[in-house]
Amino acid sequence: MAISTALGEEKTVELAQGTIRYRETGSGEPIVLVHGILVNGDLWRKVVPGLADRFRCVTPDLPLGGHQEPLDEDADLSPPGVATLLADFIEALGLKNVTLVGNDTGGAICQMLITTRPERIGRVVFTNCDAFTYFPPLLLKPLPLLSRVPGFMLVAAKTLNLPPMRALLMFAVAKKKIEREIQRSYLEPGASNAEVRRDLRKFLRAMSSKHTKAAAQKFGEFEKPVLVTWAREDIFFPWKIAERLEASFPNARLEQIEDSLLFVPEDQPERLVELVREFASGDPVAAEGNATKEAVS
Repeated sequence: MAISTALGEEKTVELAQGTIRYRETGSGEPIVLVHGILVNGDLWRKVVPGLADRFRCVTPDLPLGGHQEPLDEDADLSPPGVATLLADFIEALGLKNVTLVGNDTGGAICQMLITTRPERIGRVVFTNCDAFTYFPPLLLKPLPLLSRVPGFMLVAAKTLNLPPMRALLMFAVAKKKIEREIQRSYLEPGASNAEVRRDLRKFLRAMSSKHTKAAAQKFGEFEKPVLVTWAREDIFFPWKIAERLEASFPNARLEQIEDSLLFVPEDQPERLVELVREFASGDPVAAEGNATKEAVS
């Protein structure tokens, strides 16, 4: 699970699907930070310290391969199932007016959550993430099929956990060097625990753009503020996705992130903190975006 003490105290919560481990620090309005596949809450270790003086920061380890606590064998871990799990997690903690922040696969999970159970969500921040037909992204399209091949998950997990392969994978998603202990926190659980691989396999087998396209059909109904923060240099999720996300929500603003790949929380944590603080504190960013849309229309 997430090992960084910058994320706060380690806690657990029992849900119908099983035990979720998370870290929490700070006080004030809640921010829930949502990671993608093959990582965990450590993705946000450089972001949370810049927010915790003003916000209650909660970083769950979702069952996407970088978690240590396997969920129940019968848990629904399809993408909509994980979105339901995240909504259940937020409800179990009694959080209200939540600012959701999603990166990579976590952004797609946030999209499914806000279009099915938006009641506790106050605003959303998307960094580079799956959306529309990019679920999975083009470079990873074979994953759902490969996950069905006997033995693939074990071989892939063991291979990716080799130090040279860990380094290569991180090179593809972040410009800045990611510490070895953080790389291990992401990839060792899947390499060492068959039940963790089982959880991830459930998600990958059900991964399909039908889920993100279904969510996208309801974006117009989500009238709360949305901030899209996007790195143009990302090889997985092109800029056109960001533009389409901004155009799809009634109250959205797009901000470009310079000098970053997919893992914006790794490459540009200071800029992300600046944008999230402003946005979650009263939403002048989204308000400007909405005013621009009205002026254009």
